[in-house]
Amino acid sequence: MTLKRVNIGLLGLGTVGGGTLNVLVRNAEEISRRTGNELRVTCAAAKSYDPQQLDGIADVSVYDDAQQVVSDPDVDIVVELIGGYSPAREFVLEAIRHGKHVVTANKALIATHGEEIFAAARDKGVTVAFEAAVAGGIPIIKTLREGLAANRIEWIAGIINGTGNFILSEMRDKGRDFSDVLQEAQQLGYAEVDPTFDVEGIDAAHKLAIMASLAFGMPLKFDETFTEGITRIEPRDVTYAGELGYRIKHLGITKRTAAGVELRVHPTLIPEGRLLANVNGVMNAVLVKSDMVGPTLYYGAGAGSLPTASAVVADIIDVARTMDCPESRVPCQGFQDGAIEDIPVVPMDEIETSYYLRLSVRDVPGVMAEISTLLANAGISIEAMHQYESHSENGRVPLVMLTHHMREKVMNETIRQLELLDVVEGEVVRIRMEHLS
Repeated sequence: MTLKRVNIGLLGLGTVGGGTLNVLVRNAEEISRRTGNELRVTCAAAKSYDPQQLDGIADVSVYDDAQQVVSDPDVDIVVELIGGYSPAREFVLEAIRHGKHVVTANKALIATHGEEIFAAARDKGVTVAFEAAVAGGIPIIKTLREGLAANRIEWIAGIINGTGNFILSEMRDKGRDFSDVLQEAQQLGYAEVDPTFDVEGIDAAHKLAIMASLAFGMPLKFDETFTEGITRIEPRDVTYAGELGYRIKHLGITKRTAAGVELRVHPTLIPEGRLLANVNGVMNAVLVKSDMVGPTLYYGAGAGSLPTASAVVADIIDVARTMDCPESRVPCQGFQDGAIEDIPVVPMDEIETSYYLRLSVRDVPGVMAEISTLLANAGISIEAMHQYESHSENGRVPLVMLTHHMREKVMNETIRQLELLDVVEGEVVRIRMEHLS
C-alpha cells in the first residue's frame, strides 16, 4: 500500500501535546492501516518540554514561536493544544487563513469563538475538529454529530468535569470537607492552582454549550448558560441526600423544550440507582436521551495525557481521510450551515425542576406547621420532609425537604419568604433535583 504523507504541526508539547506525539508514533502502523496515510509530526512550538518523555521528538523541528508552525507551507494540519482564549484564537485563525485544517482540544476557545472560527473555515474550505474539547477520551462529539444523526435529541445530562466529580465523590465516601478535598485535588494535579473554572462550573459550561450546539443545531451560547458551582455543598448535604436515596453530582444539563433550549450547570440530586449517579472519582459520563434510541450513556476518562490525545489523534485521522474529498466532511456543528437555527435559551426563572431544601430552624413546637402552611400557600407540593432533632445546635435543627416540580421563579420567591420567617435562621440551601427518567 502506497501511503500519502500528511504533515502535522503541534502547538504545545505539554500534557496533551506530548501525549498526541506519543500516540502518533507508538500507533503509527495501526493509524496508517486505518487511514492509508502516513501521519507525521514535522514541527512543533513549545516554550519548554521534556525530550525524554516524547517519542520521536528527534525528528521534529521545535520552535519557540508558534507562528513558524502556523505559516509553515509544508504543514497540512495544525493541532492547537496551548489552551485558553488568546493567543490560541489568533493562531487558529491564522492557520485557517493559510489554508490549513485545524484540530483543537480547546473547549474555551470553541465555546466562545467557535462561530467565528467555523465561518473562517467554511470560507477557506478547511476543517475544524474538536473531539477532545469535551469529555477527554469519550467520543461524545462524534456520537452527537454522526452516531445519533438519525435522532431528534431531547436532552443531555453529563458529568463533564472530573475535578468536581472527584471532590463530590470524596465528600460522599469519606465525609470530607470541600476545602480539604480541593487541596488534595490540586496536589494530585486534578485541579489547577486557581480552580475557579472547575469548581464554579465554567469548564463544564464551555463543554455544555458545545454539546447543545451539536445536539440541537443552534449557535454556541456559552454566555447564556446558567452556571452554579459546588463550593457551597457541605458534607451534611451529601449525607442527607444519601439518606433520602439520592446522590449529588455537578451536572451540565441541556434540554429541548417548546419554549427553547435549557442550558444549565449546577449541583444536582439524582436517584442513587441511576447509572450516572454511580460515576465516581475523576471519571466523566454523558447521558443522551434521543427519540429513536432512547437513553444512551457514554463513560470514560475525561482528562489525562493519553485519553485526551486519543481524541485528538482520532480527529487528525478524520481530517486526513477527507483531505482529498471535502464533500464527504461532516459539518462542524453536525447540521448543514444554512440549517443552524437561533433557538432561544430558556431563562433560568422559567426552568421547571424539583428541589432539595435545607433550612436551619428553631427547635420549638409548630415550626413544621408554619413552614408547611407557607409552602401550601405558594402551591408547592412536598415529596419528603425530615427534621433532624439529633443534630440540634444552639437551639436550631436542620429541616430537609424534597419538593415536586415547580418553576424556578416560584422557588426563588418561596425561599425569600422562608428566610423572612422568625423560625428560620440564616440562608436556605437549595439544590435542584433531576430524575433523568
